Amino acid sequence: MTVAAAAQLSFDQLDTPLCDTTFVVVDLETTGGSAAADAITEIGAVKVRGGQVIGELGTLVNPGRAIPPQIVEITGITSAMVVDAPRINTVLPSFFEFARGSVLVAHNARFDIGFLKAAAAELGIPWPGFTTLCTVKLARRVLRKDEAPSVRLSAMAQLFNASTTPTHRALDDARATVDVLHGLFERLGNQGVHSYTELIDYLPDVSPGQRAKRGLAAGLPRTPGVYLFRGPGNEVLYVGTAVNLQRRVRNYFTGSESRGRMKEMITLAEKVDHVQCAHGLEAGVRELRLLAAHAPPYNRRSKFPKRAWWLSLTDEPFPRFTIRRTADDRALGPFRTRTEANDTALTLADVCGIRTCTDRLRAHDTHGSKCPPAVVGGCPASRVAASLGAGEYAQRVELVDGLITGYADAPVTDLYAQIEELSAMQRFETAARLRDRTALVIDAVRRRQRLASLARIDELVAARPDGNGGWELAIVRCGRLAAAGNARRGVAPMPVVDLLTAGAETPEVSPGPLRGALAEETALILRWLTEDGVRIVRTSDGYAEPVRCAARWQNWSATARRARHLAGI
Repeated sequence: MTVAAAAQLSFDQLDTPLCDTTFVVVDLETTGGSAAADAITEIGAVKVRGGQVIGELGTLVNPGRAIPPQIVEITGITSAMVVDAPRINTVLPSFFEFARGSVLVAHNARFDIGFLKAAAAELGIPWPGFTTLCTVKLARRVLRKDEAPSVRLSAMAQLFNASTTPTHRALDDARATVDVLHGLFERLGNQGVHSYTELIDYLPDVSPGQRAKRGLAAGLPRTPGVYLFRGPGNEVLYVGTAVNLQRRVRNYFTGSESRGRMKEMITLAEKVDHVQCAHGLEAGVRELRLLAAHAPPYNRRSKFPKRAWWLSLTDEPFPRFTIRRTADDRALGPFRTRTEANDTALTLADVCGIRTCTDRLRAHDTHGSKCPPAVVGGCPASRVAASLGAGEYAQRVELVDGLITGYADAPVTDLYAQIEELSAMQRFETAARLRDRTALVIDAVRRRQRLASLARIDELVAARPDGNGGWELAIVRCGRLAAAGNARRGVAPMPVVDLLTAGAETPEVSPGPLRGALAEETALILRWLTEDGVRIVRTSDGYAEPVRCAARWQNWSATARRARHLAGI
């Protein structure tokens, strides 16, 4: 059987504005993921031009074989539904005619185009010279990672408020992809991309250096883990994590990798090492530890996790705040910047009456004798009283300790009352500034209390469903991951837990609220523990936070941050 070849777009046509170019958006359902071994079960296509739908094609296809149960579960297409459907030798010529002279578009075009080419080759039909466009590739180029963490069709449809919800049925998914395509084109217009030629130039390309290094991904396992790109001197250039090591590393050598820094890194890389991990939590923790150990030049984040700032009270009869790199048991933090720590210190000093003067005071001295009056810039302690003895001053320090440890929140209550008072006086700008400073204090105290609550537990065992009937297991000791493993479906989990516990690391404990753990590692474990389905198997101590912890104020703090963001500050 033969079919007239669909004409490839000429250069003149390629320079036609996108709004005047005809696109055919296609989606397939198949019996599996291999174009060589599986067959098409449904084709859906939508022809659009200028934002308008000018035609649709949708049909089931008899694959000539049974449809696997797992595919039926995903698509809802059963073998009975396709018994009377036309075969691909009838459908494919009709589709080629429908798509003639257009740009062929698909979400993950490699999959759909691969099946169409395989079907054409099997039937002996010449493959038309279609110009193609992949909306996955386009989305990765156009959208920021924080805006679109995932480029799956369902996520893209939600982002662009598609009129059709993807259902794993071909025509529905093609309609949803049309809305995604139009949403991406709107973004492109603001970046000077108006024709298909300009679009091709805009999309990321695979450099010769990337192609030459594809072999570095060969042999990597298809398991979760951490990968390390190494340079000519065996130095670590970049560290990352992956659910599937081979697939993730391979992506660095394809057009989906558009970051200039990464392309530069790939040209320097000589090999890729890897560490297999039991699950995503272990991979994340190992990545943090490797970043701390190697400080790779091409990683932008978490290279110096020990460089956090902490806010402490000095050890003297009249303590005052000091900002340090190390933490004692009473410290507040960690802070990402010294500025954040300093702003928090000034707010707490003001509301609690902690001195900011640097005079050396002995136990029998009184504060205030050498400080100027508060009205002309005296330190906050002078606002409490003109003269304070060490015993009276200790009550101010107790306010800070109570707030940090979570057994009292009077300072935050006082700050809130001040904000309300300022608002009632219509001093809105001053109230807004105090609101933002108060939110910073709440967030810092909340962060410290959450991390310290986990770090104080000598041992905690937790399990998370792996999605396949088994369990991901984690042994956490003093806020650090001590061991990780899996109990596959059908395997009793408790013997696995006992084996992991017996071989788990024993961390070295040091002073401070985190007992020597890295804040980022403890925070990562906390996020994992609070995911849906995670269960605490056993714990040496109760996992709890103080009764008057900052969690009571977190909704207020979140509202304050949103207000600050809306104000454009």
